[in-house]
Amino acid sequence: MNAMPPATALERSAVSGKHVPTPADLAITVRDRRFGRETPPGRWWLADDPVATAWHNSLSATFPRGEAFFIEAVKAHRDGADPKLEAEIRAFVKQEINHTREHIAFNRLAEDHGYDIKGIDKRVAELLALTKDRPAIANLAVTMALEHYTAMMAAEFLANPQHFADSDPEVRDMWRWHAVEEIEHKGVAFDTWNHATKDWSDGKRWRVRSIVMLSVTVRFFKNRWADSLALLKQDGITGWKARWGLFKYLTVSPGVVRRIFPAWLAYFKPGFHPWDHDDRALINVYEGEFSDALMPAE
Repeated sequence: MNAMPPATALERSAVSGKHVPTPADLAITVRDRRFGRETPPGRWWLADDPVATAWHNSLSATFPRGEAFFIEAVKAHRDGADPKLEAEIRAFVKQEINHTREHIAFNRLAEDHGYDIKGIDKRVAELLALTKDRPAIANLAVTMALEHYTAMMAAEFLANPQHFADSDPEVRDMWRWHAVEEIEHKGVAFDTWNHATKDWSDGKRWRVRSIVMLSVTVRFFKNRWADSLALLKQDGITGWKARWGLFKYLTVSPGVVRRIFPAWLAYFKPGFHPWDHDDRALINVYEGEFSDALMPAE
C-alpha cells in the first residue's frame, strides 16, 4: 500500500465544507498470513496475565461465527453497488475469511491448553440463529455496529503498544495483522448500509443505526464480561478478584474500553462516517514487513 496521501478525507472535507466518506484512494489489501503453527503460545500468552488473556480469548472465540455473519450480511446487499463498493465488498470478504481461519486455529490452541470455549461458541450460535427470520437490513445494521467496535479496538491496539506488551510474538503479530485489516475495511459495512438504505431519510438512518448500536453495546459487554469470567474460573480465579481484575484491565490499565469511548460516542453524530477519522497512518507502521504475504483484492 502507498503511504498516506497528502490530503486525508478530513482535510478534503474541511476544504469543501461537505462530508467526505471512504477515501477514493483507499487500498484494501488481502494479507494471507498464518500464525502460531510452529511455535504455539503458552496458556497465559499475554504478559503471563490470566485476565488479559481471558479477555482476548473471549473475543477470539466469537470471531469465526461472527465474521461469517458479517460476510453474509454485507453480501446480501451488494446488488446494485457501484464498482468501487463492489470491489471493496470482495476485498472485505477475502479479509474476513482469512481472519476466520486464523481465529479458528488460535481457538484450537486455547483448547489445547485446557480451556473450554464451547460454551461461548454455543451462545454465539444461538444468538445468530435468532437472526434467520429478521429482515436482512437489520443484520446489516448489527454488522455495521460491530464493525465499528472492531475498528475502534483495532486502532487502539495499533496506537498503544501497551495492549500487547510482553505477549507471545506470534499471537501479537496475529492481532496486529487483524487490526490493520479491520481499519482498512472499516467503512465497507457502513457504505453498504448507505447503499441499501439510499431511499431512507437521513433521520431514519440515524435513528436505526443509533438504536442498534445501543442494543449491540449492551449485549456485547454483557456477553464478553460473562465469557471472560467463565474463562478466568477455569484458571481458578473467581469472585471479586476476577471481577475487579477484569474491570481494572478494561477501564484503567491498559483501559481499552475507556480509550475507545470517544470513538464510540462519535458513532451517534448525525452524518457520521467511519472514515471521518482517517487513521491509515497506523497501517504504515505495519506496511512493508510482510510484503510477500500480500495478494490483490480483486
